[in-house]
Order: sequence, then structure tokens, then C-alpha cells
Amino acid sequence: MKAITLRQFGTTDNFFFTETDTPAISDNDVLVKIYSTAFNPIDYQMRIGANESKRMHSHILGREFSGIVAKKGKLVKDLEIGDSVYCASGSMGSNGTYAEYISVPQQILAKMPANISFDQAAALPISALTAMQCCNRLKISPEESVFISGGAGGVGLVLIKILLSQGVRKIVTTAGNPGSRQELINAGLRNDQIIDYKASNAVPLIIQANSNQLFDYCIDLVGRQMSERCSNILRLNGTYVDVTNLTTDEAHENLFNIGAVVVHISNYAYSLKGNFAYYGDLLRRITGLVEKGVISPSPVQVIGDFELSTVRKAHALMESNQTQGHKLIMRISE
Repeated sequence: MKAITLRQFGTTDNFFFTETDTPAISDNDVLVKIYSTAFNPIDYQMRIGANESKRMHSHILGREFSGIVAKKGKLVKDLEIGDSVYCASGSMGSNGTYAEYISVPQQILAKMPANISFDQAAALPISALTAMQCCNRLKISPEESVFISGGAGGVGLVLIKILLSQGVRKIVTTAGNPGSRQELINAGLRNDQIIDYKASNAVPLIIQANSNQLFDYCIDLVGRQMSERCSNILRLNGTYVDVTNLTTDEAHENLFNIGAVVVHISNYAYSLKGNFAYYGDLLRRITGLVEKGVISPSPVQVIGDFELSTVRKAHALMESNQTQGHKLIMRISE
């Protein structure tokens, strides 16, 4: 099969096309012909050799995809050759998703929602799994208030839609441009629930949007400076939800001083413990929510076909934070 491989850590010049063997499958595996793959920030962080590169298991990057079942092991149930499937493969597959094929355990696959495209399906798994994990672990009640940093991103939009469907209305989030603000309004928020994170007085504006009250929960999808802002708007013994592992020392100190509960959201934790079924079970629930119209995929931008130029462009856009709230997609096959 054809694949785009990373020769060594560094710039995008280290990507190159290669021919390699199509992955073999065991009795419990499914071979998928990849139709679309989505790019994630962890891709470029792996490429440059950052801490996330510890999660690398293949020189072929890419962590989520949609496609067609091409072959299956004899113990595989509930999936047939030709089924449309999607997956957050992470480090659980035979290789990354900048490739024509991938072999994955049957437990982590799910059939695609019938009402979305392959491009949309490839953009959904990691965002939706992260949002669902937040909701499942926090169990926020309608009486409680929530601040979500970076709500216009893929995780944030799904999270907001799920929370609204559960009756949670005291939500405040941030946006940095009119397009992101409109996406949040389309998701169900009012304009006064959306604060410009670039404003010099963003912290008092965020508190003001919560009826001048500190928040019960801060779900931080951005980290760094935003983690410090979260630590300053959280009530005594409130809950800070760390999705990025980018909390600063100052934020840690502030959170300690208010006796905050800190919850770490890490999708790959389940794979490290061998709980592959977690991913497929949750994806099937996500499929149901999409088909019922409760949630929808992130806005997608198809930036090219299966070419080196596509990968290089995607990494440049992610690294310079120029995705403008869109999930970047590469089409592997038609």
C-alpha cells in the first residue's frame, strides 16, 4: 500500500511517500480501506518530537479515519465487508492514517452514522469521544455553571450540544472571530454567552456573563494562558477539567489555593489499560446521537487528496493556529 511516512522529527520536509506492505490482520482485527482521514494538533506535535511523540508507534502519522471494511478476521462480529466505519485509532492500529489501509481491533470500530459523509465521519471520533468523556465523568446538573475555553473547536461544539440536550444552560465560552461566534450560536448559545478571549478584560467579562458568579466547572480545551484564566474564575472547591495537559505553574498554584478538584481527560488512558471496547461502545452511542440530530460533526475543510502537499499544508495550518475552527481532512480514496 501507499503511505506518507515521517523520516525523522523536524519540519514537514521529513515526510515522504513510500510503498509498504498492506497490514495483516489477526482473528480479532478488521482491515479498513481508508477513505478520509482528519488531522489533529497531536500530529504536528509528534512530527516535531514534542512530548506527544511518546505516543507514536508508527512512522505513519494520523489518528482518526473513516472508510470501508476490506477484510475481517474470523472472530469479528457485527461488521461485514463493505460496511462504512469510522474510528479513533490512536496508537491501537497497525499504523497511522496517512495511508491507504489500516488494521484495527474490532472493538474500537463503529459503523458510520447514516446521515453524514466520509469526510464528516473522519472529523468526528476524537472530538466526540473527548466531549462524551467530559459529560460522562462530570455529570453536570442544570443548576450548575460551566465555563468552556475554546468552545468553537471540535470538542467544544460537540460538548456544548450534549450539555444543552441534558438541560445545562449556564454555559459561557470564548471565541476569537465572527465565524467562531456564529458556530457557537448555531450550536445553541446566545451571543451574551460568548466572550472574545482576546479582550484585555476577558476575565471580568466571563464572570459577568455568569451573573457575576464564579463557575462550578471550568473545562479547559486550550491550556497555557487560558488555564490561568480558568483558575481565576472558578469557585472555592470548584472543578477544573484539564483536557490539554498544558496547565501552567501559576494555574496549578491558583487551583491548589482554592482547593479545586482537578479532572484529567485523556482518551488514550483507556488504551494503555487495554480497554479497547471503551472506544467502540462510546462511538456507537455517538452514532445514535448524530442520527438523532443531537450532535453533528465539526465543520470540515477538505484541503486535498492523498499527497505530500496536503499533509504539509495541514501541518502548517495547525501549527500556526489557522484552522479557523475547521477540522482539516485529507481524502485518501473515493
